Amino acid sequence: MKNNRQLRRIFFLALCGILFTDVLFAQTLKVAAAANLQSVIMVLQKDFKQKTGVEIEPIIGASGGLVAQMHNGAPFDVFLSADMSFPKKLYDDGLTVSAPVVYAFGSLVICSTQDLGFENWERLLLTPKIKKIAIGNPAIAPYGLAAQEALQHKGIYADIKGKIVTGENISQVNTYITTGEVEVGFTTQSLVKDPANKTKLYWKAIDPKIYAPIEQGMVVLKSSANKAAADKFFKYIQSADAKKILQEYGYHIQ
Repeated sequence: MKNNRQLRRIFFLALCGILFTDVLFAQTLKVAAAANLQSVIMVLQKDFKQKTGVEIEPIIGASGGLVAQMHNGAPFDVFLSADMSFPKKLYDDGLTVSAPVVYAFGSLVICSTQDLGFENWERLLLTPKIKKIAIGNPAIAPYGLAAQEALQHKGIYADIKGKIVTGENISQVNTYITTGEVEVGFTTQSLVKDPANKTKLYWKAIDPKIYAPIEQGMVVLKSSANKAAADKFFKYIQSADAKKILQEYGYHIQ
C-alpha cells in the first residue's frame, strides 16, 4: 500500500511537471517578423512582456521567405510583415484567423557612411564615385521593391542596375551600408532611428510619392498553439503604447 501511494505521488508530480512545462511553452509566442523590424521588435517584446508576462520569440527574415516557411508548416503564432501582400496571401490561402490589418507604414531612405550629399541622389548614383548600391531583393523584400520602384520612377534603374548589390533582406542591406561595403544603400528609416546603431550615417528620406506605400501588415496564424496570447499581442501592436514605440523608430502611423 505504501509503495502504491509513493507511485501515485511520483506520477502526480510528474504530471504536474508536464503540465507546468506546457503552460510555460504555451506562453512563449513565436512571432515571425520582417527583417526591417529587427531592432524595434526587441523593444516591443520587452514592453509586451512587462504588460502581459508573455514571452516572445522573434523569428527574423525577409517577408517572402517567412511566408514560404509558413506554407511549409513553420509553427509561427503571429506574422508581422513589411507589407500587406504577403499576409493577404496567407489569408487568401486560409492560413490566418482573420484578414490582415495595417499596423504601420514604412519609410524608405537612401543611406551611407559617407557624407556624399543626397540633394540630387539620382544624379549621384550615376557618377563613377558610386560603384555599389545595396537594395533588398525586390521579389521577397518589400523595401527592396520600393527601392526598385523609386529608381524606375527616376528613370535610372537600367543605368545603375550593374551597380546593384542585392541583400536577401533589409538586415543584410544594413550590414552592407554600415560596414561600408557599398557606397550607398536603400533601407528603412528605422536603421537611422535605432539608438543601438553607433555607426554615423548620412541619409535622406525618399519621396513617398515615387514608390507604393509600404503598408506593414499583421496576422494571427490558424496554426498558432496559443491563440489567446497571440490575440493579446495582435491587439497590443495596435495599441497607443506600441504605436509610440514604432513612431520612435521611424514608422508612420495613421
